Amino acid sequence: MDIGKRMKELRIQYGLTQQELADRSELTKGFISQLERNQNSPSIGTLLDIIQCLGTTPAEFFTDEEPEQIVFEKDDYFEKISEDGNKMIEWIIPNAQKNSMEPVRLTLKPGGSSDTHLPHAGEEFGYVLKGTVRVFYGGRTYTVRAGESFYFQAGKKHRLENNGNRDAILIWVSTPPSF
Repeated sequence: MDIGKRMKELRIQYGLTQQELADRSELTKGFISQLERNQNSPSIGTLLDIIQCLGTTPAEFFTDEEPEQIVFEKDDYFEKISEDGNKMIEWIIPNAQKNSMEPVRLTLKPGGSSDTHLPHAGEEFGYVLKGTVRVFYGGRTYTVRAGESFYFQAGKKHRLENNGNRDAILIWVSTPPSF
């Protein structure tokens, strides 16, 4: 196993600079750089500290990664139907809340709406597959029809609503995950 390469992969995956990892693990940036290039070897204690700072366990760090799942089938989806039956969310990527973005397939019955999302850091993207939805964003209303998309920074209050007379189905992607 290439310990330096694995450290660098995890550091980048968590969006840390070498300096940030060095600060968290009470080491120098130069030492982190040497470790990542396999020009130095850490003590067991130092390695365990770095692994902890990278948000993983020794078992996970030293385990060869499973093949990455690229294609997801309908059986992989998880769905939730609202109590009133007017909204169904399908998480089309399992465990997407652990990723940088979270795509869902949202079905809104006539009169159905999404929850109101308060302003938060991130971005929202949607593509309407069927029907029409209204996007309420920061005090304004936009109409989005089948074949059209929407995109916005999530820094304002927002929600979706189906005011049509047939189901509206869309793909909605949120970063960071928020569904």
